[in-house]
Amino acid sequence: MRSRSANSSENLLEELQTALAHGTVARRVETLRRVTDLFVGNAVDYSDDHIRVFDDVFQCLIGQIETSARALLAERLAPIGAAPPQIIRTLALDDVIEVAGPVLSKSERLDETTLIEIARSKSQAHLKAISLRRVLSEALTDVLVTRGNDDVVQSTAANPGARLSEDTLADLVTRAERDDDLATCIGLRPDLPRHHYLKLVAKASLSVRKKLEAAHPELAAEVSSVVQEAAQRVRAAALTRQTEMARALVKSLHDDGRLNEFQVATFAEQGKFDETNAGLAALAGVAVETAENMMIESRTEGVMILAKVAGMQWSSVRAIIAMREKLSGGSQTDMLTLRDTYEALRSSTAQQVMRFHRMQSTTSAA
Repeated sequence: MRSRSANSSENLLEELQTALAHGTVARRVETLRRVTDLFVGNAVDYSDDHIRVFDDVFQCLIGQIETSARALLAERLAPIGAAPPQIIRTLALDDVIEVAGPVLSKSERLDETTLIEIARSKSQAHLKAISLRRVLSEALTDVLVTRGNDDVVQSTAANPGARLSEDTLADLVTRAERDDDLATCIGLRPDLPRHHYLKLVAKASLSVRKKLEAAHPELAAEVSSVVQEAAQRVRAAALTRQTEMARALVKSLHDDGRLNEFQVATFAEQGKFDETNAGLAALAGVAVETAENMMIESRTEGVMILAKVAGMQWSSVRAIIAMREKLSGGSQTDMLTLRDTYEALRSSTAQQVMRFHRMQSTTSAA
């Protein structure tokens, strides 16, 4: 036996034709309310054919109704996984954010293509609504971060369901140098790769230090000490299982006499930051933390100092610098100029700079 709801849905178009042709706006809104009640109350029971009928009915009804009625429809349909797809798309494309917002932030019926289309063309309010979705793909977050304002970018970064590509992460970390709130959002993400995390912490620590010292110049020395201690604690906490495994691998290679500059260059060409850092530190005879501080600096001098102490050829150094640029998302440097600088760098000078770094590390640890 056919259910009453199924029969009602199949007959809706015929029953509504008169109301649509001759009814007032108030009548149209009331009809929309009744149809919405019917759908929401029995959504789980409807077949695909029934949903298509409702889709047609909704499309007919919303053409000439006021914004508040469309917004209410969006609120009621957005959480329903089996909502009619065409009306969901129509509501999502609405220029009025009160209408589009609920669907953009909640509806699972919206496909990726439509979401990216809206993210590329609609208002910042539309982008903000999209940033609140339960799950965001890398392709979608790329558009949100590229086109969004500060509010959209921060909302996206704070969304634990947002997948962030390597390029987007690099862009966010660079932006965070000028935005403490954004830095906090990014730093709290459990999926933030270590090399980005360390760069973020290094920049944030400097920013915090400047602000505190400006506010309390009489406490400058104490503030500096506190910030350094906090940065060390954060860095230690940032050690992941992956980092520990990378360092253990490099230590094993070094202990067995199998670690050389070509292996380190191979790590760099494969984009393996932790292995490259640990390998460079081992060959240069410095602590991993010391090498790490120099590796995440924005300038390349630190890398060249380490490499010169380790006795590396330029080809290996170039691979490490290229890895840093790719991971940081920074602009490409002039390799020819860097090569000339590296070739001109004396080993004795590099050793002297390293002694200074070791002294700094010893002083900070004391």
